[in-house]
Amino acid sequence: MKKAASINKKTKIAVLCGGMSNEREVSLRSGKNCLAALHRLGYENADFVDVTKDLASELRAKGTEVALMALHGKYGEDGAVQGMLELLGIPYTGSGVLASALAMSKPLTKKLLSASNIPYAPTIVVTEHDKERIDEILASIGWLPVMLKPINEGSSVGVHKITEKSQIKQKLVETINEFGGALLEKFVKGQEITIGVLEEPASKRNGKDPIWALPILELRPKSKAGFYDYEAKYTKGMTEFILPAELSEDVTSVCQETAVATFKALNCSGYARVDMIVDSEGQPFVLEVNTLPGMTDTSDLPAMAEHIGISYDQLVERILLSAGLDK
Repeated sequence: MKKAASINKKTKIAVLCGGMSNEREVSLRSGKNCLAALHRLGYENADFVDVTKDLASELRAKGTEVALMALHGKYGEDGAVQGMLELLGIPYTGSGVLASALAMSKPLTKKLLSASNIPYAPTIVVTEHDKERIDEILASIGWLPVMLKPINEGSSVGVHKITEKSQIKQKLVETINEFGGALLEKFVKGQEITIGVLEEPASKRNGKDPIWALPILELRPKSKAGFYDYEAKYTKGMTEFILPAELSEDVTSVCQETAVATFKALNCSGYARVDMIVDSEGQPFVLEVNTLPGMTDTSDLPAMAEHIGISYDQLVERILLSAGLDK
């Protein structure tokens, strides 16, 4: 990947957001916030770009030198746009093509977690090829409730908590038809937490491990769904945020170490957010990795950063500087 030239206040920056995924509206909010922060910081040539199929032509016409990624979901967080930027020779923020694609695919994420001995909830993957075996698969499930998730979506899009076995089949078929595959994941009762992970740009490294975890944010959703769903994530007042999370010092350390190990296992770059459940024994289970965490007014990563004195604008500048990291 072409490294970013020295980024300065004159650099032509495109804030990429919107796009064509189910998370378009959230992405637009993230993009507008990031652009406003760049302007406050004095990056006068930062521009807002709503991603379309003509993105390559638009970036060439603008003379874009660096892309700040504020995309979420398919065609943005899955490596597709990252691959196009690679071909155009435009440095971009966040993880590279491979890490983005791996993190977006929940089954592949779990395979890498397994290979790295990182704990996650028991999971069964069901694809279109398994439609004839659905009854057999459901008969093998010995746990309830079940979390039903699309195979490759973020922001809890299409996620359902199912408490009755008789209700699983219909929702499973609907999910496969809409998203091409699904995960049946054992529901783990416990504390829902999320952990931001940052990688220091070369200019800020001091000989220590450049990848480190932010304070842990505990999420207590108020939605009727019974978990941290889309409504709870993006509606003010729908989630109680506990920062730092109410965990013992030892469990906190284990969770942060697990987040960093997960970041490294997927070869992420720059920044990411790792979501987990911690059970009553203090055991964390990784749920998913977000390689382009939300940057809205209600998003988790800015809240975690602010807790240790990194303002929203400072966080955006750190993200911008991650365009110079190896992918």
